[in-house]
Amino acid sequence: MGIQDIIEGKRQWRAHLARVKALPPDYQIVYKEIQRYYFKVGPLELTEGDLLSGLVDFFEEGAAAGKGVLELIGDDVAAFADGLIKDSRTYADVYQESVKQKPRK
Repeated sequence: MGIQDIIEGKRQWRAHLARVKALPPDYQIVYKEIQRYYFKVGPLELTEGDLLSGLVDFFEEGAAAGKGVLELIGDDVAAFADGLIKDSRTYADVYQESVKQKPRK
């Protein structure tokens, strides 16, 4: 990864954060909680894919339609977040696989 890639990545992240800040306050709170959860759980494609930007797209559409965030995703934010990554491998999965493969002495 070169310096230009790092600079471009930072530019994209700042643009992403600007989109989040433009959301209504209730959407921002829910987005930040989901983001914090994903950073802990670590879906492998989080850094490569468009999971978070897709979530912002979804939230922008809901806000534009005049819906409250819980009206859009339901009352259980954790279940919604888990549903988005249910078919994704996480770092926890990778760790569990590595532990199972190590021979015991």
